[in-house]
Amino acid sequence: MAERRMFAKTIVLSDAFLDMPMSARCFYFTLGMFADDDGFVNNPKAIMRQCGASIDDMNVLIAKKFVIIFQDGVIVIKHWRINNYLRNDRYTQTKYAEDKSMLSIDENGAYHLERDDGIPSIGIPDSGIPSKDKDRLVEDRLNKGSLGEERKENTISNEIVQKKKFVPPTLEEVEDFCYENNLTIDPATFIDYYTANGWMAGKNHMKDWKATARNWDRRRKNEKNTGGSQFLTKGQQAAKDFHDSIDMLKEWAKGDE
Repeated sequence: MAERRMFAKTIVLSDAFLDMPMSARCFYFTLGMFADDDGFVNNPKAIMRQCGASIDDMNVLIAKKFVIIFQDGVIVIKHWRINNYLRNDRYTQTKYAEDKSMLSIDENGAYHLERDDGIPSIGIPDSGIPSKDKDRLVEDRLNKGSLGEERKENTISNEIVQKKKFVPPTLEEVEDFCYENNLTIDPATFIDYYTANGWMAGKNHMKDWKATARNWDRRRKNEKNTGGSQFLTKGQQAAKDFHDSIDMLKEWAKGDE
């Protein structure tokens, strides 16, 4: 039996396929990997458990006509011959010749049941669920899958929003930023000041520390040019006083040396 399996884009990128829940699509791919060279699988329940799928996923695949199921529990992948083409020297005929004899192949290469032998239209045989109830289960499963995809998208969106939340910089990050942008502020003073006030910019939580650092630098240069701070707000004056206090302590430390 060939070791490699293929999947046609015309099948797995179709709307009918993508409308199925993710678990049903994964089940389909897993069945494709375990099928024999004619697309038959004799242990769909075991494969279902292996990939974490459920009976609902099997019902969806049957209802959507991606697999055909026989009375003996064997299934065949409907579009197998579209997905795969095997050379004669690598091909091993299926053991399920009787089931295969019930199939015909259309002009596109898809399997079709040639006659009806009482094979249930939905579900693995002997499941004990009436056909109409199974149809309803499939519809519920498809709706559930759509809601699940929507919830997943909402979760991803929330994660993106959370990732955008402000994260205080390290001293090294501020030092590098000041060096790269020729800022004259003291990085340690900047870190100490905003760590002390909880990284608040005025009455709001800080959103962009780099913009704040640039504002500090502009104010510092303006103070040197104007020689005063009469135009500073209360918050700006507090930051200036804090900055000046640090500078004074540094000067005292140098004097003690």
